[in-house]
Parts: sequence; C-alpha cells; structure tokens
Amino acid sequence: DAPNLPVVLTDSTQVGQVQGMFKARRKEMSMAALIPGLAVKVEGTYNDQNQLVAKSVSFKGNDLEQAQKIEAGLHETRTQAEHNKAELEKHRAELQKQNVALQQQQQQIATNKAAIDAATARFGQLDDYYILDEVVVYFGNKKVKVDPSYRPKLIELAEKAKTINGYVIEVKGYASSSGDVELNQQLSEDRAEDVVNILIQEGHIPLTRVLAPGAMGESHQVGSDTTAEGQAQNRRVVVRVLQNKAIAGV
Repeated sequence: DAPNLPVVLTDSTQVGQVQGMFKARRKEMSMAALIPGLAVKVEGTYNDQNQLVAKSVSFKGNDLEQAQKIEAGLHETRTQAEHNKAELEKHRAELQKQNVALQQQQQQIATNKAAIDAATARFGQLDDYYILDEVVVYFGNKKVKVDPSYRPKLIELAEKAKTINGYVIEVKGYASSSGDVELNQQLSEDRAEDVVNILIQEGHIPLTRVLAPGAMGESHQVGSDTTAEGQAQNRRVVVRVLQNKAIAGV
C-alpha cells in the first residue's frame, strides 16, 4: 500500500531473488542488486523511530532484468540526454525571442523548430535499442554446459561488442516443452548463466555490460516439440549485442 515507503537496510538484511514457476526457490543476492527502479517485496518490523527495518528483501528475476536494462540505458545515455536537454533549452529561448519579430524572421524560426523536433525525437529514443550482433547456442537434451564448438563464436561476439560505443549484451536461455516445466525453467537459467560466464571469463566482458540472464523456460518456441529436430532448436541461448539508438546517433 506504500510503494515509496523508506526502508532501513542492515547487515543482517537478507536479499534474494525468487525463482521457479511458483516462486518457491530463493537465490541469495548481495545488496548491490537493489538498484533504482527494482520492484521488491520487503518483510520487517518497525523500530522505535517508526522506521521499517528490513529483515528480508526479495524480487523477481524478470524485474531485476528490466531494472538493469533501464539502468544501463540511463547510465550510457546520461551525458547524451544532458546535451539534448541543453540543446532543446537553447532553441526554445531562440524561438521566444524570434516570436517578437515573427514576420521578419520566419525562416529562422522554421530552422530552429526543425532543430527542436530532431532533438526531441532523438531524446525520445533512449529506450530503443539496435541489435548489432547475435549468436544462438544450442544444447543437448538436459545439458547446461556450452559445447566447445560455440566458444569461438562467443569470443568473437565479445570482441566485436567491445568496439561498439555504449553496448550492452542480452542473454536469454530457453528450453523445449518436453518434460517437467519447472525443470525446463531451471535448465534455461543454467544455460544462460553458463554463456554469461564464458563472455565474462573468456571474452573479458565487464559484468556491468551484461543484462541479468533471462530464464525464458519453455516460452518462445521456434521449433515443433513433436519432433526431435524441433526440440533441439528450442534448447538454446540467444546472445545479442545491443546499442541504444540515441548513442548510435540515429
């Protein structure tokens, strides 16, 4: 009932990510995971100063992924956003001045308005990303370790990403729909995490550039699970290099 209620965190506060289809499992996390914009559930008690002291803080993996994506976009585009804001204010001031002599300066007003429109459109693209590269890693039945044949492709993707200004890497794991639903959810998570480990440890990608691995489970099937070939297509991890359109200058 109070989504903006201040909460006091202590050394004993437990932070965790709920997992599984029924949110029955909990993965312990550090307080560093509590980033701006993350929706959390807090359990605790009030102290003598009427402050809520958290005993535990929990959140969903999808909420963390979304918050990290937003934070990454804001971090990389803050400078660009400030530049755009200054540019908008500059042209608005010019328009106000020119309106006094509208008849004599009509062409200048039109030019400045075009500049404002372009800057506004650019400013509004801060949440839009281009997909600049993609690698799909396939897995055997119930396998969660990346086959060695995919390592060169992942390393190549990592090297390319590091040449791109303001890049982030999105990693999403999937499973076929055959078998237990909760097991498939875990398989998709473990596959995504193994790919992330390779990107960080062997591709030397900073952790801050990797969005939280997405455990997509049985969603977004690309093949028919009625055939062995279709099941093999669904057991996959999709790795994408993304760049914010505003940073790309489009």
